[in-house]
Amino acid sequence: MLKSNTDFESIGFQLNSSYSSLPKKLYTLMQPEKVTKSSLVVFNDALAMQLGLNFSKISDQDKAAIFSGMLRIPSSNPLAQAYAGHQFGRFTYLGDGRALLLAEHMTPDHKLIDIQLKGSGPTPYSRGGDGLAALGPMLREYLISEAMAALNILTTRSLAVVLTHQKVKRQVELDGAVLTRIAQSHIRVGTFQYAIAEGGLETLKALADYTIQRHYPHINEENRYLGLLNEVIKAQAELIAQWQLTGFVHGVMNTDNMAISGETIDYGPCAFLDVYEPKTVFSSIDYSGRYAYVNQPAIAAWNLARFAETLLPILNKDQFLAQTLAQNAVETFLPQFKDEFLKGMRKKLGLFNIESNDETLIEELLSIMQKVKADYNKTFVNLALDLDSFRINPTYNAWLEKYELRRSKQKETFAESVELMKRVNPSIIPRNHLVEQALLQASEHQDLSLFEHLLDLVRQPFAYMDEQLYLDQPDLQSSKPYRTYCGT
Repeated sequence: MLKSNTDFESIGFQLNSSYSSLPKKLYTLMQPEKVTKSSLVVFNDALAMQLGLNFSKISDQDKAAIFSGMLRIPSSNPLAQAYAGHQFGRFTYLGDGRALLLAEHMTPDHKLIDIQLKGSGPTPYSRGGDGLAALGPMLREYLISEAMAALNILTTRSLAVVLTHQKVKRQVELDGAVLTRIAQSHIRVGTFQYAIAEGGLETLKALADYTIQRHYPHINEENRYLGLLNEVIKAQAELIAQWQLTGFVHGVMNTDNMAISGETIDYGPCAFLDVYEPKTVFSSIDYSGRYAYVNQPAIAAWNLARFAETLLPILNKDQFLAQTLAQNAVETFLPQFKDEFLKGMRKKLGLFNIESNDETLIEELLSIMQKVKADYNKTFVNLALDLDSFRINPTYNAWLEKYELRRSKQKETFAESVELMKRVNPSIIPRNHLVEQALLQASEHQDLSLFEHLLDLVRQPFAYMDEQLYLDQPDLQSSKPYRTYCGT
């Protein structure tokens, strides 16, 4: 690793290494792969400020060196985390195969966050992989995670993307890069699966206690592990509802990609709906449609059942009672999800109060949208901005009458209803073809102008600027289904 005169003290790192206090089966201490040259591609100044980090005295060259692993942050103890997971329903041992937890940092509001390098080289968990990442997928995660944050969806964030000047061999040679990911933590359902499978009861209990202390310290139930299960179920119900409301398809909802914090994590083959088709699958490897848009709530429930199974030994000494407690808890997920989804849909339709027929009204609209192949996001934007456009299509007439009658019954004015809709229906989402154009230009032509412009637009999703409304259109020129790839 390089040594430098970098003024680390001026940055304001408040480092911690709490994860290394856990049983050693859960991680491996190690350094990033040596990189001989690096250059900064993009840096998230606004996020750095939120984290209480000041890089004003740090050159781009030193930022690149820090976030490629070339320069060691004093007092940092990088580690690779071990975890397991059900990948497309099949259990396997995994772990950070191309990532390192560089450090933990205490923010000014006393929140402990992870700083992780993704693409930092092979680890003991690489399973024969090279541990590297390509520029395109790292820029993709940066862009989509920033868009999700702006959409008020809980997510990991991206602090930097650094070019390593290595060549990464995939189907073709690609430019290597490292992403700096910020997360509340990287504890996953798969972390608990690994703990009980490899570490046994003591390791499981240590991980559960650590997770409660870090993420849910307010738990005060007599059975704190049942409290943990309930908190994670609640967090995931809220998260998956937000995904469905926004038309977000994660694409790889394996148990190792379900964060205990309730954050969206791992933006490999994700994409947003254009046409509303519930069975939409984007991932090139999801042959059965397991992780289709319509299946996401049920898959989340399945993943949570796997999480509950890991907790059985500490939920109750009586295993029959433990199973009953776990099953009862998991069965609350879908009702909680449904409540969150209906709450969000009311807002998308400009409805302030609750009426018994709301669910039917929503289901009828979605059914029509599927029938006429309506654009998901644009439909809700047009309901706010251009209601008359729906009158042209007779398919909407009967529903429109019910909808207008429903809105007329609330005490809030039509203008207030429209303002509510504009606060929750984005004027732009990361349209798949726009994302691909930006990534192609950046990774193959070293031109970040389109990427940076799109990034600026998706960071203001409720601005309702004319350019956003103009760009937020499906790709009408392509007849091929959109396909996404993990980038591994």
